Amino acid sequence: MFQRLLKPLRSGSFFLFGARGSGKSTFVLKQFLPPSEAGRCLILDLLDPEVEDRYARDPKLLERLLDSMARPPRWVVIDEVQRVPRILDMAHRLIESKGLKFILTGSSARKLRSGASNLLAGRAFLYRLFPLTQAELGPRFDLDAVLHWGSLPRIFSLKTVAEKRAYLRSYGLTYLKEEIQAEQVVRRLDPFREFLEVAAQANGTVLNASRVARQIGVDVKTVQSYFQILADTWAGFFLPAYHRSVRKSQTAHPKFFLFDPGVKRALERSLDSGLASGTSAYGDAFEHWVVLEFQRLNEYAGKDYRLSYLRTKDGAEADLVLSKPGSRTVLVEIKSSARADELEARKLRRLQAAVPDSAAFYLSRDELSQTIDGVRCLPWHRGLAEIFGLR
Repeated sequence: MFQRLLKPLRSGSFFLFGARGSGKSTFVLKQFLPPSEAGRCLILDLLDPEVEDRYARDPKLLERLLDSMARPPRWVVIDEVQRVPRILDMAHRLIESKGLKFILTGSSARKLRSGASNLLAGRAFLYRLFPLTQAELGPRFDLDAVLHWGSLPRIFSLKTVAEKRAYLRSYGLTYLKEEIQAEQVVRRLDPFREFLEVAAQANGTVLNASRVARQIGVDVKTVQSYFQILADTWAGFFLPAYHRSVRKSQTAHPKFFLFDPGVKRALERSLDSGLASGTSAYGDAFEHWVVLEFQRLNEYAGKDYRLSYLRTKDGAEADLVLSKPGSRTVLVEIKSSARADELEARKLRRLQAAVPDSAAFYLSRDELSQTIDGVRCLPWHRGLAEIFGLR
């Protein structure tokens, strides 16, 4: 079992969100809850169709079950809570009346945006769990392997290429069945299935909903709703264009990144293709991985940076911009090259000059740390550690 970086507070109830397969249940039951507490927990698995049906019909069953127990549980764990949103009404009541603590896991936020979920505002912390980071993998980390297969925990228990390929291919089918079809998120499944492949092919590029709509034969609003579904089910996220005004940044087209490189490759059907260093495919995969590491560490370290990208009218670009009020803005360029490129570093320096009170980092696979014209050129993993203040 991998030791995860996430450290939820134990003082109160919390939501734990994350894409399917990211290890939420394992984290709660095998890392967060010590053996002394695990035996005194009430666990409801709403992935079990019978359990889901019982509580969907009668959410008050939870209160009656708790009243029948000889002593109150240390924690009440409800897995995949979005399947029965009304149970949150009961959770809210029990938090208030009995002082119980809940752990509520979920792989979709769509049904929890309104209604009962609002009652827990301020009464439950919110955390997210991602596929494994480089730090969590420790000595088992292999850059080329995670670029090809991703870092969902299950991947690391599979021994053969055939097993890994089969798992990732089935992941997309499971996602369609259990997150999309079961919740009746879309009326027609075939266009959404085609959309997933196109979205994977466009991963990390500036979002062009009109082009995607033409490719799959639906209207633009439908495509926009499809991307939002991926975000709501934690299968991807938008990276907005940078502007010091948040309002203005929202008028520019964002980029969209899927949450895991292996799932991305499975959806675009490229698992059989190798990733050779020096190719554009390798460079795209490397940038994808490093962007994901920034997203994950930003959450785990509680830094609360706003992540965006910067592109000027003349084509100058920073792959990532980290910004928040009262802090220095950080510009990051990500290159898969084994040697830092002085010309690229100087381009970033010129871009930095246009962003007041900013620092610039050029992250690559070059293990040599150096400064070029004020730009910190670091190995990608060392740059992450420095930016987030990690050891």
